[in-house]
Amino acid sequence: MNFKCGHGDAHPFAFRPAVGYSGHMSGRARDWFRQAEADLQHARHALRDGHCEWASFAAQQAAEKAAKAAYAALGQEAWGHVVTELLVGLRAYEAAIDEALLDRARALDKLYIPTRYPNGLAGGAPADFYTRPEAERAIADAEVVLAVCQRMLSRA
Repeated sequence: MNFKCGHGDAHPFAFRPAVGYSGHMSGRARDWFRQAEADLQHARHALRDGHCEWASFAAQQAAEKAAKAAYAALGQEAWGHVVTELLVGLRAYEAAIDEALLDRARALDKLYIPTRYPNGLAGGAPADFYTRPEAERAIADAEVVLAVCQRMLSRA
């Protein structure tokens, strides 16, 4: 599977050693996880305010950043936005990354584009299509991903 890098050229999904890795959880891992928690809180606020599309997207972002925190804690740098692929790459380090968790990640991955862009849907605006139950599920899925990643950080 190929993913786009920030400058537009395709490259294989890759994990690289983080610069300056010393064997202890890096400050960057803490930063990534803190932002994952902030994104999850934003998802809850958006849901409370009735913005189900933004709640769903923020939940996806929380899960993505939590997985990237786990990579940083391992001294690696992860690229890409596909939560499923990020978690698959962590399976060797965490037994809790099972098919049930990957199914949650797959559900979150489906929220990355169409929650924000009208052309991600056949017609209408994302604000008109996402429902409270969908946003609640996205938040619940992200909470489980964050819990698994947090356990990985606590061992780093």
